[in-house]
Formats: sequence, structure tokens, C-alpha cells
Amino acid sequence: MEITREQVGVKDGVPIMAYKAVNDQGIVLEVLNLGGIITKIVTPDAEGKYENIVLAYEDIETYFTNPSYLGCIAGRTAGRIAEGIVDIEGAACKFYHNDKGNTLHGGREGFDKKIWDVMIIENDFYVSLQLTYTSLDQEEHYPGTLHTTVIYTLNNNNELIIEYRAETDKTTVVNLTNHSYFNLSGNGKRNIRNHVLQISADQFCELDEELIPTGTVLSVENTPFDFRVSKKVGTDLGTKHKQLDYGQGYDHPWVLHHKKSVDVVFYDPESSRVMEISTNQPAVVFYSMNMPDGLKLSDGAKAKLHYAACFETQKLPIGRNQVFAKQSILKAGDIYEHKTVFKFYNQAIKHS
Repeated sequence: MEITREQVGVKDGVPIMAYKAVNDQGIVLEVLNLGGIITKIVTPDAEGKYENIVLAYEDIETYFTNPSYLGCIAGRTAGRIAEGIVDIEGAACKFYHNDKGNTLHGGREGFDKKIWDVMIIENDFYVSLQLTYTSLDQEEHYPGTLHTTVIYTLNNNNELIIEYRAETDKTTVVNLTNHSYFNLSGNGKRNIRNHVLQISADQFCELDEELIPTGTVLSVENTPFDFRVSKKVGTDLGTKHKQLDYGQGYDHPWVLHHKKSVDVVFYDPESSRVMEISTNQPAVVFYSMNMPDGLKLSDGAKAKLHYAACFETQKLPIGRNQVFAKQSILKAGDIYEHKTVFKFYNQAIKHS
């Protein structure tokens, strides 16, 4: 295991640092102190060629706005809050609107745009990056000072483990996730329509026209949202279905049943790369990149329709009329904890 760091830019007079960890098999993880943004996960294809399987912007300053939330920690609350209003202990908290009159991924300046403190922890088996950030009371109008720690660990089992922990001094709402965009073709050679996906979920959340959960949970049975058996991402993307029409594709929370040790399997038959996801969270939002921002990426291309997939493990987004707000409530003295494991391997290469 080894880790290096280098300065890649400056934001508001503060150095932007890139931390690069490499395990004994040559898997690479690169993370910025800006937003905890993952800019590289480098894994081998069937021929042993190592390539990046996450999208990253070409220009570091694009992350100052990061319109697609590439690779970041999304918080304090991932997902959409209708009209940006949540009742917390009898008081109506009104958060900043940053998405057509609603609050998305923490508001005007969420955790994705903050500079995090980073501590390196390493031994012979793994390297961890411990990121910490203190969000003060009323930041983005959220109540309570929130002390947040996110730990990225790359180990010699070719796993990326992301652990989240938060504590508050007042009752607030917290729902954190990582917003990386995965394309297993490597260096963005192809879109993901022919990638194969399995999601261990019998239900998904209905969205309204503004992509906000209504509170209704629907069965995946006989719908394009049934990924219980592996199928290509593009198999049903062209199907006439109101929920697909609203999102111009998939942008929905699936309710995980946790009957298997692995919750999501993502596979590219051409490169033979596989990514397995396991989480202790109740849901995963699968987003099929339906609204690309068209900005220049590190592979030289521009973001295009269905160019990558996000798998946002989290609690259900707060939604319309605060339908799922209770899941995100964090009281003083309680601890928010969240763990997600991404395992990478190649079908054509023997793996443990």
C-alpha cells in the first residue's frame, strides 16, 4: 500500500489537495479535500489494462460549482426536499432553494463545496483517508452544529469502504451519500446502456414531475424498474412509462431488501469489470445520467446522455410533504452512522 498527495489547485486561498492511494494489486483511489470528491478509481480490464472507472472533470475549477455533483459527498441531506421545508421539533426549517424551488443535496453550498480536513491512516493492508468537517448551526439554514467524519478506505481486497459518522448539538436532519459516476468501460470509452445491473430490491419510490418522492412505494414487478434479475441498463430505457418519462430515465430510490450479502452488482461485459455494492442503508438511488451537463471531462470527452451511473446509498430522500423526513432526523446525543462497501474485480481475472 502507498499514498501520495499533491496540490492541484486553490479555492478561496486554501490549497486543493489530491490524495492518491494505491493498493498492492495496483487499484488506485484519488480523493480531493474539496468536497471529498473521488476523481479516480483505477481498475484493470480483461487484458490487465488499468483505467479510470469514475467520471472526473478536466478542469479542477469546474468542481467549484460541480453542477452534476461528480464524485462528491452530498449533504447535509442527499436528495430533494420539496420547497426546502422540514418541520423539526415543531419548527418549520426553511432551507435554501437550489433546484427549481426545492432543496437538492444540501442546498446552495452543500458538503460537496466545502474544504475538508484530511488525516491519513495507513498500514500494510489498507490506507484510509479520514475527512472531517464541522457544519455550523444555521449553515444553509440547517439547525445544529454538525460534526461530520467520512472515512475512505482502500484495502488489499480491492474494496473501497466509505464510512460516515455525524453528531449534532441540536435536532437536525442528516442523510449523507457519495455521488460518484461509474462507467466500467474504463476512461469513458462507451456509455453504460450495455452495462448489466442487478439491484436487490422488490420496491422503488414513486416520483412526481419534479423528481421528488411522493411517499408512495411501488412494486418493481412487471415494470422497467425490476432489476432483481440482471439485465442491461438500456433494456427498458425506451419503454413508455410515466416514471421513466419524469426522470428521462432512472433517477429513483430503490428500497433494498437486504436478503443478500450484496445489494447491487454492476458489470460491463466488454471490459469484464464488476463492481459490487453492499450497504447498511435502506435505499439506493440509481441515476442513469439523464441530464448531462456537457462539461469537459478528464478523458477528453464531454458528459453525454447515459454516460455513467450513480449509486447513492442512503436513507430515502425527504421528499414531498416531508414523507420520509423521520428517517433523516438526528437528535443531540445520537450518532449518525452509514457504511457502504464497493468491491472491484474482473470476471476474466481470478479474484478472491
